[in-house]
Amino acid sequence: MIWTGNWRVGERAVINASPLILLARSGHLGLLRAFANEVWVPEAVAGEIQQRGSGDVTAQALATTDWLVVKPVPAINVAIAEWRLGAGESATVALALTHGLDAIIDDLAGRKCAESLGIPLRGTLGIVLAARRRGVIPAARPVIDDLVSAGLYLSRRVIDDALLRVGE
Repeated sequence: MIWTGNWRVGERAVINASPLILLARSGHLGLLRAFANEVWVPEAVAGEIQQRGSGDVTAQALATTDWLVVKPVPAINVAIAEWRLGAGESATVALALTHGLDAIIDDLAGRKCAESLGIPLRGTLGIVLAARRRGVIPAARPVIDDLVSAGLYLSRRVIDDALLRVGE
């Protein structure tokens, strides 16, 4: 496993629904492969996505992408339950914690919970910025624009600050 700041590039990572949905909708799901050979999707997250129906692009990706692997979730321990997160966020944090994996979460409370437990994490925007830094994509702006079109809410200030960090 390679350490890159607070994010380890390795075999596996755990993803929550929002980043998975946004990356699939925007056509950039493949960016996840720059960070993990296998991305675990907690059962609670998979259930949330499958409820969208078989015609949904994320549900289709989940059903047909061999490196997206649905995993059962261990019992949610007290340290996670106290945060009163949604089922998907709790499951993502629990799976990452139990297996010592990195988490991909956008939800602020979920991110704070993961940070409090020492879990390395990144959000959707962080995936794009890291992909740009590593040369996986030639520019972050078009990808961010696609994500915003797909439903990612970011203020102009956050976008501008993020693009400055990667020299755009």
